[in-house]
Amino acid sequence: MDWYLRVLKNYVGFQGRARRKEYWMFYLFNAIISLILYIVQSVADLSSLLTTLYSIAVFLPSLAVTVRRLHDTGRSGWWILIGLVPFAGAIVLLVFACLDSYPNENQYGQNPKLNEPIEYK
Repeated sequence: MDWYLRVLKNYVGFQGRARRKEYWMFYLFNAIISLILYIVQSVADLSSLLTTLYSIAVFLPSLAVTVRRLHDTGRSGWWILIGLVPFAGAIVLLVFACLDSYPNENQYGQNPKLNEPIEYK
């Protein structure tokens, strides 16, 4: 949940880099919340107002974390526009999101993996 909240706090932060973990945890929680809202709407026989409002609320954070994820792989944020190409664009974005971080510092900043404290379990 911390990763989800971290993205929401950096609401329109298009600068910097986002790790794979930050990106995928945000989209996992986003999917879970959307599913819960959909179920509540269906059970309560409501219109699609809840999911529509939630989608509007997380639109900019979703764009921002995707741009930062592209920055982490060493690509410009403008690559997000490839998602507008039907079918193939979504596959290309998926591949980019799955790639590992650019090893060290790049033009978008320091590697986020190097800035986080090590967690011992």
